[in-house]
Amino acid sequence: MSAVLWPIAARIATALNTVNGTSDHERAMRLLKVSEEAGEASAAYIGMTGQNPRKGTTHTAADVADELCDVIIAAAVALHDYTPAAPAVLEAKLHAAARRLNALAHTADHRKDPAA
Repeated sequence: MSAVLWPIAARIATALNTVNGTSDHERAMRLLKVSEEAGEASAAYIGMTGQNPRKGTTHTAADVADELCDVIIAAAVALHDYTPAAPAVLEAKLHAAARRLNALAHTADHRKDPAA
């Protein structure tokens, strides 16, 4: 994970807290921001693949990547509203995903060679 993600996400969260407050509504708005950014990533993908015949190809893979970065940033900022240990919570989640991946790979190996 980027060494700058968490310090900058914390700064953004602190700035938003200062400007907008920390009400339940504000927390919900930050959570909705993640969905908004995900929608923009989806729209960029649609534009990259030219799936809208009226518009044609309007985006590139770089545009999709840029929008996905916005999703990650928005999620990191929102995560600060739900835990005081945002980096540790994500790290634990990543380790859990890695364990599931390892278990899946182990299962796949056994399917290929039941004697393994």
